[in-house]
Amino acid sequence: MARRRDYRLFLTAQTISNLGSSFTSFGLPLLVFRLTGSPLKLALTTVSGFLPYLLFGLVIGAWIDRVDRRRVMIGTVVARGLTIAVLPVLAASGTLVVWDVYAVAFVNTSLGIASSAIEGTAVPGLVSGRGLARANGALRGGYAAAKVVGPLLAGALIGGGVPVTGVFVVDAVSFWIAAAMLRAVRTPFNAPRAPARTSVAADIATGLRHVRADPALCVIALHAALYNLIGSTVTAQLVLFAHERLGAGDARVGVLYAGGAAGTAVALLTSSRIADRVPFPVATLGVMTCWSILVLGMSASTHFVLGALLWTCAAGLPTVYAVQTLTYRQTAVPEHLLGRVQTTGQVLAWSAQPVGATVGATVIHATGDIAAVYAASALLMLVITLFFWLGPFGRSLSAVRTTTPPMPQRNRRER
Repeated sequence: MARRRDYRLFLTAQTISNLGSSFTSFGLPLLVFRLTGSPLKLALTTVSGFLPYLLFGLVIGAWIDRVDRRRVMIGTVVARGLTIAVLPVLAASGTLVVWDVYAVAFVNTSLGIASSAIEGTAVPGLVSGRGLARANGALRGGYAAAKVVGPLLAGALIGGGVPVTGVFVVDAVSFWIAAAMLRAVRTPFNAPRAPARTSVAADIATGLRHVRADPALCVIALHAALYNLIGSTVTAQLVLFAHERLGAGDARVGVLYAGGAAGTAVALLTSSRIADRVPFPVATLGVMTCWSILVLGMSASTHFVLGALLWTCAAGLPTVYAVQTLTYRQTAVPEHLLGRVQTTGQVLAWSAQPVGATVGATVIHATGDIAAVYAASALLMLVITLFFWLGPFGRSLSAVRTTTPPMPQRNRRER
């Protein structure tokens, strides 16, 4: 009963925090677009938000396997609230420039790496093995539901005359509320262990070796890296696509984001049941094939309703992919390695995102045709995913199971 209570507290805290973050994820690109009107500078928002994974991800992953994860998570959540609060303060003083936005995105993501990794390591201690996929889906589903409400509220506030920077106040407060709720959680986020006798560099090497030794983890990291390299432009330039291709104003951009979040929520609510009935490659590479086809259709649309409908169907599919691969890591990796293995996968996958977003923005700037860039991205991702699915890489994923953790590994650790 105590673990169930703690999981509910944890889920509620994360949902509240994610509601606030949905205001920021909507407001940051809109703020940069208003400050600069430049697709390249819009892409730099994505670069500054993902560069920390490349710089710090491996170190943070090794570090959180050594510390009290619950205490660190509370501290990082409080710090993220303080970081986001910088933007409305600077705006109120009349000194806000675009480089301040990049700096806040950089620091917020750096802190968020630890929070995200700890979330993934905490769930196996709060939920029994057979409930892992559903618990992960509920967490991501809460995030998706928050992203439905957040952009709609943020768009309404901005449309009603509230400055763009005003929506960041909501995010800052949500972080502090979440921190107070996390303090009420009593279940530890990691098992008791002796003080580490190895260096952080040695721990990082152990995580890299573990990923390299597991063919499925390697395939997942490689495919995710290629998706982030190619597909990052689709997400990073969504505001520009909505304005230029679909003729949407700020309020309709909020509807577009909310539609994508609603589709994500529906996809996550059904994904765990579907994953129990279909092979792992279908639950991962299959959904990314669908994403490519839907984005291709979206690139051809000039009507807002049709474009929004296609985005609603497509937006959540990468998150379904992420939940399935996260659940596999949680069930296949020993608890004392989970933090570094998880961040190793994130670094390998997400380090491609700044590069992809920058290249995509450069091509859009050079061609002036954002629809063509969206279409090329979707086609290239479709070819790559089908190659993974139907080629030798697909066989590495065919034996993956995500419903029951490998108990012998955990028992060895407990002894």
